[in-house]
Amino acid sequence: GVGRASGRMTLANVAGSFYAIDDTCTHRGCSLGDGKLDGSTIQCACHGSRFDVTSGAVVRGPGEDPVRSYPVHVANGEVQVDM
Repeated sequence: GVGRASGRMTLANVAGSFYAIDDTCTHRGCSLGDGKLDGSTIQCACHGSRFDVTSGAVVRGPGEDPVRSYPVHVANGEVQVDM
């Protein structure tokens, strides 16, 4: 699943592993948290740019620049993101 944390990051659960990336698409600034997650690829709901949530890399444009990714770990049942 996908969710937004504080409107700043998108948190994705890929087969039980958590990943965090910037919430803002590098193409036109839309929220990636509103997008669709397919495996480890998130598709922006606005113009269809796709990013790998494990690294932030662009999978398919129109976005050309990657989004920042953040280290994530689970401690005591809580998902924690290192910013």
